[in-house]
Amino acid sequence: QVQLVESGGGLVQAGGSLRLSCVASGTIFSINLMRWYRQAPGKQREFVAITNGGGTNYADSVKGRFTISMDNAKKTVYLQMNDLKSDDTAVYYCNAVVALTATPQYDNYWGQGTQVTVSS
Repeated sequence: QVQLVESGGGLVQAGGSLRLSCVASGTIFSINLMRWYRQAPGKQREFVAITNGGGTNYADSVKGRFTISMDNAKKTVYLQMNDLKSDDTAVYYCNAVVALTATPQYDNYWGQGTQVTVSS
């Protein structure tokens, strides 16, 4: 089984920064891609950023402020969040698409989430 554990959330003032981490563990043959999503109270979960270890892509709302990166050797994905705004307040979830064996079959896993609260 694969487990994803996020960390780094907390309370920060508007304009501040936080760095989220997500470590994948378990029987993992390879990681295809990793993503960050977030869910604010009363809203649906939304995409934030994606990386396959090479390319990256971001939601328009975070472009220029957030940076996603991945350390494949450590099976860890990071989300550097700068110039935080009150609208960024949400639970942030890590998502990974991984192969458990050498066969080209990928499974989708989620972390438990980490709370980010931005005070104005």
